[in-house]
Amino acid sequence: MIRENSIKLSLSYAVASKVKDYSQLMKFNLTFMVVFSSVVGYLLVPGVEFSLIKIVELFAGGLLVSGSANTINQLIEVETDKLMKRTAVRPLPSGRVSETEARVLAFMTAISGVLIMAWAFNWLSAGLSLLSLVVYAFIYTPWKKWNSLAVLVGAVPGAMPLLIGWAAGADKLDAGGWSLYALQFVWQFPHFWAIAWIGHNDYKTAGFKLLPNGSEPNRMIAIQAVMYTFLLIPLGFLPYLFGVSGGISAIIVLLATFFFLYRAVNLYRKCDAPAARKLMFGSYIYLTIMQLALLADKVHNI
Repeated sequence: MIRENSIKLSLSYAVASKVKDYSQLMKFNLTFMVVFSSVVGYLLVPGVEFSLIKIVELFAGGLLVSGSANTINQLIEVETDKLMKRTAVRPLPSGRVSETEARVLAFMTAISGVLIMAWAFNWLSAGLSLLSLVVYAFIYTPWKKWNSLAVLVGAVPGAMPLLIGWAAGADKLDAGGWSLYALQFVWQFPHFWAIAWIGHNDYKTAGFKLLPNGSEPNRMIAIQAVMYTFLLIPLGFLPYLFGVSGGISAIIVLLATFFFLYRAVNLYRKCDAPAARKLMFGSYIYLTIMQLALLADKVHNI
């Protein structure tokens, strides 16, 4: 009996450990944030009402596709991940998961995720999901070693979640969906430059060129972060102008943008890692407030 219980405990531990490794491969925490954006985009479509079943289906499809993209990313970067302290403990470079196992996981999650999007919603959202996966995994990922335009390339799939959600609800791409895409597209530049500033030494060791012109952190990069953040001020009014949400949300988004801009200006003033870290967290705060404000204002106006 004791031996049987010991075997059961060992099996339970092995299963739990494997689930944890797969979760790390798919970057579950990051993937959850991505899919949350898709849900917001879906619910912002005029005429779409809250449906728990549809939300679960969107989460399932989005988690699988995004998780596949993250797994492929780690497969391609397994050797560079070994060079960085932050990533050396991941399942692939540490040897806890084999590359064959990761390839099977990536393939199965990609296919099932795209099919869920097509079956539960439409082929447009499924196609955009697949396009996002391909650009992120097979274009952006290797581009990071070529030059800093990788940030621009990465912004294309990075802004896709809101558009995918919109396409899932509207079955078309119109001004409302593109206004949401524009906001998240521009948001990514100060957001990612802040991350690249903080992790510059690690990224440099791995050969990644993520700061403008492949340079060291400097004041010119901070100026560019300020400029892109400033662009969010006029872009923040587009959802209101195209009838996605109401005037209250436009004011809230404007205030959130001022907060984000303050953090970017602070990076320009101080030009150090703590200011970059504050900008990074400020970008998350801005994105969350922006999305929730748009959604709450739409619900209020129904």
